[in-house]
Amino acid sequence: MADIPQAVTRHVAPHHPKLRHHFVDMEQQNESSQLAMWLFLLTEIMFFGGLFTGYGIYRFQYAAVWAQAARPLSVFLGGINTAVLITSSLTMAMAVHSAQTGKKNLLILFLILTFLFGAVFLGIKAVEYHDKYTEHLLPGYDFHPEGGENIARGAALFYCFYFAMTGMHALHMIIGVCIIVVLLVMASKNRFSAEYHPHIEYFGLYWHFVDIIWIFLFPLLYLMGRHK
Repeated sequence: MADIPQAVTRHVAPHHPKLRHHFVDMEQQNESSQLAMWLFLLTEIMFFGGLFTGYGIYRFQYAAVWAQAARPLSVFLGGINTAVLITSSLTMAMAVHSAQTGKKNLLILFLILTFLFGAVFLGIKAVEYHDKYTEHLLPGYDFHPEGGENIARGAALFYCFYFAMTGMHALHMIIGVCIIVVLLVMASKNRFSAEYHPHIEYFGLYWHFVDIIWIFLFPLLYLMGRHK
């Protein structure tokens, strides 16, 4: 009677518990995740790029009118928000560093600080929006800019861009602070370590991107043409 051949067993190398089944190893998974994040940011750049392009075209066409229309904007509040966001970029960078070094408590601390700075930014922006509403600078039936009917058409276009651009930026900030809450919950449950923390790194890229967008919005909307 012929011997029945024994089953050939293959040794399976242990893999990282966070490795998804459709990736070969963690390096491939991380590279795919990074590519996806950069592609997402590229679509964001194209989206805001369209707004900036439209703004630039009409700014050239209505240079004097837009300079006058922008005067009610508070450079003081805008400047505070700029400082707040720059500081939040620092705390977010420190959060990423804390995740890379496996320091859970510092990670939570810097995420909380980033959240607070984001909340302060949104609070100040809400005050600005309320001021524009009470000053009748919301484009529509009750729109009454400084300068009267002579600049009403151009001023209305300026404030359409103002609310569209700052509104979309504020929406990204709201999404950001909500994600921070999720990251805080994950960090408190020890979901991150020095070896595995992609969520923190990729969100850091998103947060820095949103901050950079504001760095462009502030001078374009608040400062351009004020010297005239």
